[in-house]
Amino acid sequence: MNKQRANLSSDYAALQAPICLRNNAIHAEEYQNIDVKRGLRNKDQTGVIAGLTRISSVRGYVIADGEKQPVPGQLLYRGIDVADFIAGCNTEGRLVYEEAAYLLLFGELPTTDQLGEFKSAISESMLLPEHFTEDIVLKAPCSDIMNKLTRCVLSLYSYDDNPDDTSLPNLLRQSIELIARFPIIVAHAHAAKRHYFNHESLHIHRVQPQLSIAENFLYSIRPDSSFTAEEARILDLCLILHAEHGGGNNSAFACRVLTSSGTDTYAAIGAAIGSLKGPRHGGANMKVMQMFREIQKGLPDWTDETAVFDYLCKILRKEAGDGTGLIYGMGHAVYTESDPRAVILKNAARTLAAEKGMADELHLMETIEKLTPSAFWEVTKREKNLCANVDMYSGLIYKMLDIPSALYTPIFSIARVAGWCAHRIEEAAPGGKIMRPAYKATVPRQTYAPLADRTKRL
Repeated sequence: MNKQRANLSSDYAALQAPICLRNNAIHAEEYQNIDVKRGLRNKDQTGVIAGLTRISSVRGYVIADGEKQPVPGQLLYRGIDVADFIAGCNTEGRLVYEEAAYLLLFGELPTTDQLGEFKSAISESMLLPEHFTEDIVLKAPCSDIMNKLTRCVLSLYSYDDNPDDTSLPNLLRQSIELIARFPIIVAHAHAAKRHYFNHESLHIHRVQPQLSIAENFLYSIRPDSSFTAEEARILDLCLILHAEHGGGNNSAFACRVLTSSGTDTYAAIGAAIGSLKGPRHGGANMKVMQMFREIQKGLPDWTDETAVFDYLCKILRKEAGDGTGLIYGMGHAVYTESDPRAVILKNAARTLAAEKGMADELHLMETIEKLTPSAFWEVTKREKNLCANVDMYSGLIYKMLDIPSALYTPIFSIARVAGWCAHRIEEAAPGGKIMRPAYKATVPRQTYAPLADRTKRL
């Protein structure tokens, strides 16, 4: 019966789609005539200034003589270059995602005591509410982990004794709990997916409070719970680089929009997860690996740069790939000459590729990065700054870590929840106005017609 109803609704929707399209399609020239900044982008593709933030900044170009000039990219957390943050912590040999989360939430680097207290708060918050996994995760498994994560976060509202309080202490408490619980929820949702959809054995591991977030995640997703110190270090690095990226990115902005309405933390963070799921945002790392696998299958010799170039041109002409004409992993809305996250991850990938015997795969990816700008010019005859973005190398690193592709975007969310929570706190702190941009209606005035006088339009 349900399948029959689904077929009826699908058939009806297919028949009515032309009517819907006719009355909803707004042509590009209409936007141009009214000077609407689509996507909140200026004509030079820079972002429209929608707010102020002290959390992080993204620097990818400079304006000189009224024109955008490419420069090496920089990502700064609370004014500290993330490359310097990572380099400084690496000299001490520590896993430091939690330290990055503290920096984003509180605005300054922690002392030894402050960091210890913060880590203790994280560890104590990792345990999910009683029966949460059984009732919320396992009883309603989902084939898409991002969708399941959204539902789990929304469900946490019911387990919170004070969910609607937007005071700063309560927002911090909720933020710490979400940062701690995201990896566990994702791991349990992945276990449910493997069991109910892939027909594999169900492995649910108990949280290990003495382990870091990166270590706990690897411990939780692997049937035998084993991982190496180097694997934990590389994953920790990925979490740091994905933790935050300015207030203008789609998911952080979604979180801030909902926060401005005065809604609860779980609703705001749930909206951010839904945004990150999209292939134009966090889902791009999976798109990169899908494209990469197709190129591998389509080319008998990965070292033949002429063949790689020709294949990239086919993708751009929509003759290969997913038909969008996009080479995933290349280009960024802000970065021009380089994405600092991609630079750091590429260096990490070189070490890991040598260890895992995947040097050929890394070389092919570097070839794609090198040849894409010239392929773009060959096909479009337009000049465009196209640097590799973070998605180009993150997916390959996860593959080298033997992490299933279904977890690539959820890992992004595990990292980015720290940034989302920081933006929620910043948006809520001053008690600002609800965000309400204007839309100009372009539909012509019509008069109401009685039902008997209406005629069907084709």
